[in-house]
Amino acid sequence: MKSIEANGYTVFFNKNGYTSLNHYITKKNYSTIFIISDTNSNEKCLPKFLPLLETDKSIEIIEIESGETEKNIATCVEIWTILTELGADRKSLLLNIGGGVITDIGGFIASTFKRGIDFINIPTTLLAMVDASIGGKNGVDLGNLKNQIGVINVPKMVVIDTDFLTTLPQNEMRSGLAEMLKHGLIFDKNYWNEFKDLSQKDFADFDQLIHRSVEIKNEIVLQDPTENGIRKALNFGHTLGHAIESYFLENENKKTLLHGEAIAIGMILESFISWKKQLLSKDEFNEIKSTLNSIFEIIHFEENDLQPILDLLIHDKKNENGEIQFALLDGIGKTRFNQKSDNELITQAFENYKS
Repeated sequence: MKSIEANGYTVFFNKNGYTSLNHYITKKNYSTIFIISDTNSNEKCLPKFLPLLETDKSIEIIEIESGETEKNIATCVEIWTILTELGADRKSLLLNIGGGVITDIGGFIASTFKRGIDFINIPTTLLAMVDASIGGKNGVDLGNLKNQIGVINVPKMVVIDTDFLTTLPQNEMRSGLAEMLKHGLIFDKNYWNEFKDLSQKDFADFDQLIHRSVEIKNEIVLQDPTENGIRKALNFGHTLGHAIESYFLENENKKTLLHGEAIAIGMILESFISWKKQLLSKDEFNEIKSTLNSIFEIIHFEENDLQPILDLLIHDKKNENGEIQFALLDGIGKTRFNQKSDNELITQAFENYKS
C-alpha cells in the first residue's frame, strides 16, 4: 500500500514500514531504544516485531497491564522513573507498540520526558491503526474522564502492519470498525456505503479499507491540526460516547465497554439529534441506526443511568464557555460542528435507542 504523508511524519504500511523504520533508526543514530507495550502486545506482537527490527542499539522493553484503567498519570510516573533509572537521554527513541492506550500514553510520555524525545507508533489493533495512532493526539485520563490531560505532538512515523490484526478477538475488531464507519459518516458517503451490509461482504482486501480510513482522518487533520475547525468533525459520536464509556468504566455494576462499542452508541444517539435538528432525513437516521445495531450489541440503559451520563458531559474537553458542543451529521458524509442540544433532546435520543 502507498505511504501516506501526514503533518510532519509519514504513515507506512506492512513490509515497507519495517524497511523505512530500520533505515530511519540507522540514520538517526539513537543512543538507546525503548519499547512500551502492554501484556497482550508483548505476548502476541513483539515476537513478530523484534526479529524485524534491525539495530545494534540497546533495546529495553517496558510492559504495562492491558486496558484503559492503565492510561493515567500514575502509570506515566512509573515509566518516567524507569526511563530515568535505565539511563534514557534526549537521544533515546520510544517505540509504542500496542493499541490505542499504548499509543496515547506512549506519545504523552515521550513528549514530556526531558521536554520531549522522539517516538514512533506501531499500532497493533484496528482502532489504533485507523484512529488513535494518527493525528498527534497524546494523553491520559483523569480519573474516569477520558483524555483530560495531554498534548498534540506528532510521532516521527507510524508503521501499520495489518498482520497484527490476526491476533485480535472479534470485539476488538468491531471496536476499530466503529471509527472506520464514523469516517464514512462524516466525510465520505461512498466509503460508508461499503459497510452498510457486512453480512454480504467478505472484504477480501480489508487493507484498502484501512488505508482509506487513515486517508480520511489524515485529510481532516492536515486541514486543522489543532482542532479549531473541521477536525472537530472527528468528534462525531464521541461527546455522548465518551460520557457513556466513562460511566460504564467507573460503575462496578456495568460491563466495561470498549471505546468503539461506546462510540457506536454515541453515533446512534447523535444521529438522532441530527435528525431532530433537521440535519438528517428520517431514512438516513434509520439507515445509520440499523447498520450500527446489526454490528454492535445493543446495550441496556436503566432509567437512573441517564443523569450520571448527562453530568459527565459537563467535563467533555470539547465544551466551550460552559456549553456542551456536538459534531452532528449534515446528511451522510458531511458534518456541522459547534452544535448544541438540550437535555430533553438527549433524553429523547436515549429513549429512541432503546426502541
